[in-house]
Amino acid sequence: MLEKPEIDPRKLLYFACVIELGSLNRAAKVLNLSQPALTTSMNRLETEMGMHLLDRGPSGVTPTALGEVLYCHARLIREEVALAKRDLLTARDLPQNLIRIGSLPSLAGSVIPMAMSRWRANHPEGELQVVENAQFDLLTGLLRRDFDFVIGFTEVFHMLDGLRQQVLFRDVLRVIARPGHHLLQIPGLSWHHLVQYPWISPTSRRSHTVLDHVMSTLNVGPPPQTTVCGSVSLLKSLVAKSDHLALLPAHAVTAEVSEGRLVAMPFRDRVLHRAIAVFFRDGYQLDQTRKDLISCVKDAGHDLSQSVAPDGALKTLAT
Repeated sequence: MLEKPEIDPRKLLYFACVIELGSLNRAAKVLNLSQPALTTSMNRLETEMGMHLLDRGPSGVTPTALGEVLYCHARLIREEVALAKRDLLTARDLPQNLIRIGSLPSLAGSVIPMAMSRWRANHPEGELQVVENAQFDLLTGLLRRDFDFVIGFTEVFHMLDGLRQQVLFRDVLRVIARPGHHLLQIPGLSWHHLVQYPWISPTSRRSHTVLDHVMSTLNVGPPPQTTVCGSVSLLKSLVAKSDHLALLPAHAVTAEVSEGRLVAMPFRDRVLHRAIAVFFRDGYQLDQTRKDLISCVKDAGHDLSQSVAPDGALKTLAT
């Protein structure tokens, strides 16, 4: 059995600097080391790893294939060190009662405002920051400690290491279209009908959208055109002015449906049911203020999901 190599984190930081500058001499100056000391450090790193990591030539220093692999990790370690410094300074300078949460854009126009209003009735003091983004970016930010917690959905995205989740409520996605859309005249709508038209998907930066999941799960598609955006308002505007289709939770379009600007297609499928959860970092301890906010999100989501009629219109909420 091969012995696992021990890795000195400091040498990894030096290693990243050498690769980025392409020169031991230049890297030594930036690191405030002598060139012989840095050379010795890199030689020892290769010896400790039992691998050839750097090619040294007249034009400079370049990583080998194995060196490229190690460089990726060395860069991440350096970024984590910088992040730790930033978080310490932020924790020192920011007010202790600041709460930072992340939310899917499809929840930020309905569930989150209702939850915030209810929560503020009992917590008038303190600062609350809400950031809308795509699921993957939210969870990555959560791991980087940008948020106290994130409100997202459990399906499609694999859980990242270091996170845990707690389901809060379930909602239902609806296929949204403009009034008078040709598909409204077709009885017995199926996914095969829907994928004949262009789609716009409410996410950003990542290709793993809910629509992708639907298409792969049901083995249909893809649509002739797909537009991806991070703005729900842009999505609604494009759907209202074109033949584009979109998926949004029913409670996110109640105003537009009731005013006749959008319609919810007479189409149902179990794959459109999703669980909304709160995501935490492992070991994160919630105080009562944050627990109360999560409870308000849970209640608001449940109330809004239960208040949506089959046609997408909003029923009267009990006060």
